[in-house]
This record gives sequence, structure tokens and C-alpha cells, in this order.
Amino acid sequence: MRRKLAAGNWKMNGTAANLAGLSALTEAHGNASADLLICPPATLLSRAADAAPTIPLGGQDCHANTAGAHTGDLSAAMLKDAGASAVILGHSERRTDHGEQDAAVRAKADAALDAGLTAVICIGETLEQREAGDTLKVAGNQLSGSTPDGATGANTVVAYEPVWAIGTGKVPTLDQIAEVHNFLRAELVARFGAVTGNAIRLLYGGSVKPGNAAEIFAVSNVDGALVGGASLKVADFSPIIAALEQA
Repeated sequence: MRRKLAAGNWKMNGTAANLAGLSALTEAHGNASADLLICPPATLLSRAADAAPTIPLGGQDCHANTAGAHTGDLSAAMLKDAGASAVILGHSERRTDHGEQDAAVRAKADAALDAGLTAVICIGETLEQREAGDTLKVAGNQLSGSTPDGATGANTVVAYEPVWAIGTGKVPTLDQIAEVHNFLRAELVARFGAVTGNAIRLLYGGSVKPGNAAEIFAVSNVDGALVGGASLKVADFSPIIAALEQA
């Protein structure tokens, strides 16, 4: 069985003052039946590792190269050295703000796997693409284009985040979430075979809140959540984790 995963993406938020909440999460979910992953800004990675050594940490992006003249970028090895065990790649905000295409995401994912990090690969359609009926086409193309050949259940997680639902309060219907997650599972099985394809965890992201978490986690092939703003506050993130533990 795939272990559930609650991943928190702090995005460009948080200072050292936010690290106190990690201890509270450890106390509340230290023996959780679901895995946790916190992805703070890179400036906090090493301090987060000291503040909560039992909680796995992730970066929010990495460069495809191992080193070089890339001012302002971080390699996967640097993230690992700072305490990360995973890295978010291909988030819609990176694809939009920095023009990242599937090939670039895939190259970064290869670099992450080579460095021993778990790649959390994000995919998702815009509102215009959904309204045009292209959701599955977009999801399939991004999945195949962004996921490396070396993906396994141990080193890769896929997060479906409809762009139009991120931070907007809008959430797809449960049937819409199920349609995409079941499609992604079938695509993974077709490409990697039944064993690997069924081992890669599929997360849902996009306005996940304590009030809707339980019903989302009951959807077929939803193995957890990639949570944005709600992951910054223990009072919001803890109930989401609890709902996942009970799913």
C-alpha cells in the first residue's frame, strides 16, 4: 500500500519565527500513519532541520546542473546538504513566473534523483485549458514530459494542482479530481508497469483546507495533499494531516 503524504509548500513565506510550529507538528503527529514533508524557503532549510529533526524537509526548486555559474540558483546537492530529502519541481508558479517547460522540469527531476532527493513533480491545467476540455491532454503531456525515466515509488511523487484552484478557494468537484487522478494512475502504469506505476504517490493540491480535506482524501487514487498557505499555520495544517491519517 502507498503511504499517505501531507506536504506543505511555504512558498516565499516564513522566517525563523515560523519554525516554532514545526515542533508542534512533531508533537501532534510524531507517530503519524501518514508521512509529512515541509518545504520552507531555502533560507530556513538548515534551521528547520535543527528545529524539527524528525520531519522530512524539501526545497522548492533546484537547478538541473550540479554546480557552475548560475547566480542565485541552488543545486540538488546543495539542498540535500542543507537538510532536504525532497524538492518540489515544476510548480505552476515556476512554470508561469519563470517560463519553465516540461523538458526543464524533467532535467531538474533527473538532477534531484541523482542527488538522492525525492522529486515532487507538479502538473495541472489552467482555467482556460479546463474550459476548453483539455484537462487530461495537458495533464498527460506534463506528466510524460516532466517525469524522468528513473522514477519509482521511492524517489518520485506527482502532485496534481489545477492552476485555477491554487490559492483561489475554488476546488474541482470530487468527480473531477477522481477523473484526473485515475487518468494519471493509468498513465503511470502504462509507462512504468504495474508495480512502479502503482507505487508512485499522487497528491492533490489547490485550496485544500481542514473543511474539505477528508472528502478529498476519500477520492480514488488521492494519496495525500500538497498544501500551500494552510501549511504555514499549525492550526490549519494539523487538521489536514489528521484527516489524512484517518483516510
